[in-house]
Amino acid sequence: MWQLMRPRRRTAPTLGILVGPPYAVGVSLRHMVSRNTVAALAGATMLLTALGACAPADEAPSPNDGAATAAACPSGALGTRTPGKLTIGTDNPAYEPWFSDNKPANGKGFESAVAYEVAERLGYPAANVVWTHVTFNNAIAPGPKTFDFDINQFSITPERRKAVDFSSPYYLVRQTVITTKGSKIAGAKTIAELKDATLGAQVGTTSYKAITDLLKPAAKPQVFNNNDDAKKALENKQVDGIVVDLPTAFYMTGAELEDGVIVGQLPQVGVPEQFGLVLDLGSKLTPCVSKAVDQLRQDGTLATLEKTWLAGSAGAPELS
Repeated sequence: MWQLMRPRRRTAPTLGILVGPPYAVGVSLRHMVSRNTVAALAGATMLLTALGACAPADEAPSPNDGAATAAACPSGALGTRTPGKLTIGTDNPAYEPWFSDNKPANGKGFESAVAYEVAERLGYPAANVVWTHVTFNNAIAPGPKTFDFDINQFSITPERRKAVDFSSPYYLVRQTVITTKGSKIAGAKTIAELKDATLGAQVGTTSYKAITDLLKPAAKPQVFNNNDDAKKALENKQVDGIVVDLPTAFYMTGAELEDGVIVGQLPQVGVPEQFGLVLDLGSKLTPCVSKAVDQLRQDGTLATLEKTWLAGSAGAPELS
């Protein structure tokens, strides 16, 4: 069933702009998670709420004064790149389960759904949302942006905050090692068992940083332009394993890789890694976008979207 739903992916990004049709999150059996994941997702949502509440004001501004906020964030009339329109960026290809069929504008997939919900809270219905292709590295590089906000699994880090703004977090992340059956690391239970492995990840991501800073294998990690290239390297046995976020790990091993195996999740150290929407540094939209994300968290929308589009953690043990 997974193979039937998997679209062919383009390996080379192409630039372009997509305008979204009316937004409707399509809920189907192939995207639903097991009942056992509900409690885990609820716990993650509670932690995300706590992290959002404790975030310093200069890191994730979320104005709560009703009258003042309404004046500062006029519905559908923000200071966007195009008056009356909200331009949202993401990469091409746009991977599942974050998006569906490489079509960010269809409202399917966790991040597409989140983007449209944020847009709605800001006063921009789907007809007034415009999508644009932006590579991962370009989105977080210093300089003016071609979008109002970008959504593409961007982990919030102090280094990146020097170049861009982030919204309040909308997702807590766990990095995960995957491989294929028969690999020398397929049965690994500990980080120590990965020391002699050749591992790889997408360039510029926290997945790659997890290899260099946490796993620290003896062999130099391989770096790839995108997850498709990393997956191909794994299939061709150029690497023993690759590191991706947990939902991507479930999708790759269940739908894309023949005999794909989840080795395990990496330990959570300190504050959980968080995804945030990216905005231009010092953007006047940041407080408004953060407030919209906060509303989605507080009213349970983010938890519902996680249960709809993302897999749970069953079957992904933690590496000790």
